[in-house]
Amino acid sequence: MSVRFVDEIEGGFGWIEDTQIRRASHALAVDGRVWLGDPFDAEGVDARVRALGEPAAVLQLLDRHERDAAAFAARYEVPHLVVPDSVPETPFELRPIARSRWWREVALWWPERRALVCADALGTAPYFRAGGEPIGVHPFLRLRPPRSLVGLAPEHVLVGHGEGVHGSDVAAAVDDALRNARRRLPRWFAQLPRLLRNG
Repeated sequence: MSVRFVDEIEGGFGWIEDTQIRRASHALAVDGRVWLGDPFDAEGVDARVRALGEPAAVLQLLDRHERDAAAFAARYEVPHLVVPDSVPETPFELRPIARSRWWREVALWWPERRALVCADALGTAPYFRAGGEPIGVHPFLRLRPPRSLVGLAPEHVLVGHGEGVHGSDVAAAVDDALRNARRRLPRWFAQLPRLLRNG
């Protein structure tokens, strides 16, 4: 498995595997303490985390994103928080995405850094996007996109599948993806055969 470090922002970084699923994980640091988001294990990750600061907790933002979260929590001897309602004593806000029997997810919003971290609600992997979208809503959420993410005006969006998006155009791209998620479903379905062919 080939892994690259990505999403280098002030106070954080990510790592991504070069596979069709494009799993990505992130580490965020505040005051020398590091929170890991939906992490999977890979060579070099521990060293990068330790260079960022002292591990504080592992956040599993999506119920089915077990990945290696429990292993990281055990290794660092820190809490493993599964779809938490809050992360006390941090600047992070948690935004509800889905609370059902089949899907529980929250997104992490870091206002100071204008950084939004999503497990599955938003993604940049090809199977998330419809047409030329730089970022798209998860196919299963397109009929009812998460309104809790509208109007945040992020400058960084770190996602669980694909590289993040960064810059002054990000806020408009996110709001556009959310507003037009349902309308672009036919376009998403039209590209599905090509995505399946390309693997």
